Formats: sequence, structure tokens, C-alpha cells
Amino acid sequence: MSGSMAQAFAHNFLGHSPRGYKASILAFLILNPLVLWTAGPVAAGWLLVAEFIFTLAMALKCYPLMPGGLLMVEALLLRMTTPEALYDELLHNFPVILLLMFMVAGIYFMKDLLLFLFSRLLLGVRSKALLGLMFCFLSAFLSAFLDALTVTAVIISAAVGFYSVYHRVASGNDPRQDSEFSSDHNLPVLHHEDLEQFRSFLRSLLMHGAVGTALGGVCTLVGEPQNLLIGHEMGWHFADFFLKVAPVSLPVLVAGLVTCVLLEKLRWFGYGTLLPDNVRAVLANYAAQDNAERTARQRAALLVQGAAALILIVGLAFHIAEVGLIGLMVIVLITAFTGITEEHRIGNAFKDAMPFTALLVVFFAVVAVIHDQQLFTPLIQWVLSLPADQQPGMLFIANGVLSAISDNVFVATIYITEVKQAFISGHMSREHFETLAIAINTGTNLPSVATPNGQAAFLFLLTSAIAPLIRLSYGRMVWMALPYTVVMGVLGWYAVSYWL
Repeated sequence: MSGSMAQAFAHNFLGHSPRGYKASILAFLILNPLVLWTAGPVAAGWLLVAEFIFTLAMALKCYPLMPGGLLMVEALLLRMTTPEALYDELLHNFPVILLLMFMVAGIYFMKDLLLFLFSRLLLGVRSKALLGLMFCFLSAFLSAFLDALTVTAVIISAAVGFYSVYHRVASGNDPRQDSEFSSDHNLPVLHHEDLEQFRSFLRSLLMHGAVGTALGGVCTLVGEPQNLLIGHEMGWHFADFFLKVAPVSLPVLVAGLVTCVLLEKLRWFGYGTLLPDNVRAVLANYAAQDNAERTARQRAALLVQGAAALILIVGLAFHIAEVGLIGLMVIVLITAFTGITEEHRIGNAFKDAMPFTALLVVFFAVVAVIHDQQLFTPLIQWVLSLPADQQPGMLFIANGVLSAISDNVFVATIYITEVKQAFISGHMSREHFETLAIAINTGTNLPSVATPNGQAAFLFLLTSAIAPLIRLSYGRMVWMALPYTVVMGVLGWYAVSYWL
């Protein structure tokens, strides 16, 4: 009896994850207190950060919420941080949580409109290089005025729509009826090659779009949360911020778009895969049939979704309210005027966002550990001790490295606070202070595309419903982002060091 119960507990622990993965998480939980008691809290803190990154890297084996959550519960029990510190971190990032709760659900209710618009784009543009460039540029342009997570949610929603249509048709199901499309068991063998090619095609477009959010987000005051923070500390308005950052952001934007085209033309790093002809035919037939059979009620629903999208864009561009509240307004408008009144239909919209929202709370617990154990403080002090002409370049590198493993808003908060204190103390001129502020802003935005945990949009993509469908793992994201990381990082560092 005891043996069977032990086996049951072992089987239930992290479900169907591989045994080696389960053993690794157990080893982490045993190792952490030992390291804390023998090597101290700083070593234990860095170990915890590495372990959490491991759970993200293995996201396709087990959703990171459970193993990452166990690590964070242990960190709280070991007093590496406190519930109060975690709560303060959540309060500081509440706008992001609110965004995920409501904005992603709001985008869900626009899926018919998004599928309609993106179908025209996908089927109308034959050149993969041009299509990739359009995805990257549009994501960059939208992210300069809207939130990167919102833009990413739009792209993900469209990709899920395309994938589900093809998978259901290839499996012999009605693409307009809800049916399972996460498993290939019912897919005929002759469609497997096309599906793999379609997955690669979607992966490249999603990565171009995700990188585009970073390219555009760095340019404007409202592009990223840390931009608002730095702009507030510096007293910069929208035009001031754009002009101050332009010597770095605009050359990097151009270089990023050129990189996008080259990757598609050269077919390096997993890019360049074309849309299979069979898949194009399925999507074209679906679009044509959908247009022919669209009822008056469906056309009215599309008009409502379009009107809600315009309200969304205007509301976000002028920041009439917190992003999450605008998302809630979109939910109310679309559901009220399209006949969606059943609780279970509304509840479906929240299924994708809530697991990531919970994961983000765990991530903020990691940030609380970093803050409480002052893991970044030695690096900050070292950079500020360098000669003035070396500080911008090194600050860019330091911010990039730390943002690639931590929250870039948190990193920017720490650095701008330290640098402003040095300015107030009379240790630097206003001009040098502004140069360092630009280095902090661009450093937290550009090189952080190196890893999924460096950008919230990347992390959202990694843990979204589309990632397992198109086989987009942590390692594959790092590999596909590598050329962008090199180009954006090197050119950004050079611009910060020599053009400001």
C-alpha cells in the first residue's frame, strides 16, 4: 500500500513531465537551503535566478508556473524575500497585471476581425521577405504608441486562428466548430510535412513581430513602461524623449528591419520558410467560403469589432486610462453589441491570459529576491566608478545583461535611481546625466531580446497557447533572436558610446 502511494505521489508531482525534469526540480529545492546556509544569500539568490531561467527554458516540458512557483514558495520560507516585498513589487507592476487580465481577453473577442485582416495580408503578399518586413515594421510602429504585450497578443491571436483553421481542415474537421487542434494524432501522414513547414513559417513571423515590439518600443515615451519611468525622472515630454533617444533608436530600427529582410533571404537561424501551397489553398478556400457565407449578424459583429479596435487604438495612443481598463471597456463593448451574454463564452477569453498572469507574479517574486539580496548593486557601483567617457557604453552593456535575466523595468528603476542620486550629489553634469539615462533606456530595451525573460512580450509568446503548437521553445527563441541581439546590441552600444 505504501509503495503504491509513493508511486502515486511521484506520478502526480508535476504530472507528465519527464522523470529527469522532476528530479532536477527536487534537487533545486534540496540544494537551495544548503547553499543559503553555507555560501550565503547572494550565492543562493543567483542560484535561484538560474533555476527559474531553467524552468522557463523547459517550458514545453512543464508550464513554468508550477516549478517556478515551488522555487518562489521556498524562497519566501527561507526569507530570501518577504511577502511584503513581493506585494510591493506587485503593486508597482499592477498596470501590467491589469493589462494581462483584461487587454488579452479583449483581443480574444476581436479574433474574427483579426483573422479577416491578417488573412488578406497573408494571402495577398507572396514574398516571404516582404511579409516578414511588414510584420516587423507594423509591430514596431504599433509598439511605439501601444503596449508591446497588446501588439503581441494581436499577432498570437491571428497565428492561432490560422493554425487552427489548417489543422482542423487537414484533420477532416469543420474549421468553424470548436475541436481539438493541439494533437496531431488524427492528422493524416500526408499532411505532416506541410504542417511542419507551416509551423516554421509561423515561428519566423511571430519572432519578427516580437522583435519589432522591441525596435519600436524603445523609440517613444509610451513605448515601454521603463520609458515612462525614465522620462518622468528626466522631465522629458513625448517629443523630448523621441529626439533624445533618436541617435540610438532610429539607426537600430533601420538595422533591425534590414536584418529581418536578410534573414528571410539567406534563410539563416530558422527563417526563410515559405507558406506551403497546400496550406495557402486551405486558408484561401476558408477565407472565400467565410466571405460567401457571412450572415448579416456576422457582418455586424465585424463592424462592432472594427469600431472597438479604433476606440482601443485612440484610447491607448492618448492614454485616456490604464491599458487594462481600456481592455475591459473593449470587452464590454464587443460582448454587449455582438450578442455574447453567456458566462462560459466570456470565461473562455480569460483562459490564455490568466496562467501567464500567475506566472508573472512568480517572476516578480524573483525580482523581489534580486532586490532584497541586492544582487545587482556591485555591478551598478562598478559602472559608476569608471571614467565618465566609459560609463555610457558600460551602462548599456550592464543594463542589457541584467535585463536579459531579469525584469527590464526593475533594472531601469534601480539604475536611474542610482544615477539620479549621483547627479543630485553633484558627481556629474546634466548633459552626462542625460547621456546615462539614454544608455539605461536603450540598454534595457535592445539587448534584452536575447532571452524570453528579457522582454515581457517574449515571455508572453513563449508561454502562450501558440508556442507548443508551433514548437517554439526557449532555446529556439534564443537562437532565432541571436542575430537581432547581435545587430541591435552592437549598434546600440556603438551609438551610445560615440554618437551621443
